[in-house]
Amino acid sequence: MGVLHFQISADLDRFTTCTSTRKYNGRKASGWGWALNVLGQHGWAAEKCDAFSGEWVFDNASYPLYNESDCPYMSDQLACRKHGRSDLGYQNWRWQPHDCDLKRWRVMEMWEKLRGKRLMFVGDSLNRGQWISMVCLLQSVIPSDKRSMSPNAPLTVFRAEEYNASVEFYWAPLLVESNSDDPVSHRLDDRIIRPDSVHKHAAEWEKADILVFNTYLWWRQGPVKLLWSSEENGVCEELDGMGAMELAMEAWADWVATRVDPFAKQVFFVAMSPTHLW
Repeated sequence: MGVLHFQISADLDRFTTCTSTRKYNGRKASGWGWALNVLGQHGWAAEKCDAFSGEWVFDNASYPLYNESDCPYMSDQLACRKHGRSDLGYQNWRWQPHDCDLKRWRVMEMWEKLRGKRLMFVGDSLNRGQWISMVCLLQSVIPSDKRSMSPNAPLTVFRAEEYNASVEFYWAPLLVESNSDDPVSHRLDDRIIRPDSVHKHAAEWEKADILVFNTYLWWRQGPVKLLWSSEENGVCEELDGMGAMELAMEAWADWVATRVDPFAKQVFFVAMSPTHLW
């Protein structure tokens, strides 16, 4: 089994620059590559019903599960109705597997499953939207004096006191360390990553019991500059977005395969999704 070797190096931030840039030379960190294969070989346990095979059905009897106006934590960025969207039928579509029925959402049952646990969404604004939706689903049964939301930061935490549980979002749009890790100031001309380093972010991830990761859209925004942890002179390599994403996913998979006890944690990865800017 491969082992991740972390090297102490200066954190990247939005002021980080490259002293020079050269073409990517094909380098990979020791042990990379095997982890994705190991994760793939485990596969999924046989299920009586394939929840991934189904269709969307219109359900205006039991959906929507919450109204944005009833959620004090709804983000303006996601508040479609507040900002004038008149077609709200999209909120009534429910996923229906072909050969079974998904269990009906019950908020108290969900809180019991989360009792004493940390549920953390990690990634970009797509996962932030999933996090906000989860908070809006859960917050209605928690008295206002028994719940709290931390200020906007790389790690934002909704906490329910009586359940000793939290639902959290950690901003890491590229999963590996990057100069876009500021949750507010991240629109930069040059995207710079440490393709061999997740340890800064993983220091937060490893504290969670249930992890939901995503990354994809940010890799489509042109070439990415690679600044390896061992590079002391600021010399970067340049690689196309999909190639850089592969390196980042291998680093993430190494962390999952070597640092996650499957009997103690649950890890999910959200596949690609369309843009949500319009």
